[in-house]
Amino acid sequence: MSTQARWLLCFAGLSLLCATAGGAVGSHVLTGLDERGLRAFASAVDFQFYHGLGLIAVTLVGERYVRSGAIWLGAWLLALGTVLFCGSIYATTFGAPDFVGSAAPIGGVAFMAGWLAFAVGVWHNTRSAIP
Repeated sequence: MSTQARWLLCFAGLSLLCATAGGAVGSHVLTGLDERGLRAFASAVDFQFYHGLGLIAVTLVGERYVRSGAIWLGAWLLALGTVLFCGSIYATTFGAPDFVGSAAPIGGVAFMAGWLAFAVGVWHNTRSAIP
């Protein structure tokens, strides 16, 4: 397994650990949060779960199609999206200044760009493998 894949899979595992802990915190600790804040926190946990699992899948596909830089770019964009989107929502929930939350839309764009890069990488490798 490549070093890049090990880093990404470790990130995904730790991300899923944090999402699990975040779900527990949201259910048992954040009882004083208003409904809007609790929904935002729950969305961040959900996105972190989905994209952590997606990152595992993208990384494993990247290992299979090593030639595709687009697949690897997609994986790193998913990791970046997790940090920016989920991280900024978690940070503002725990009292970070409001401007920190402005990173969330950038993280959302990183998620979308990551999935697009993955699709392009898979398409390119599929087309180049056809005789």
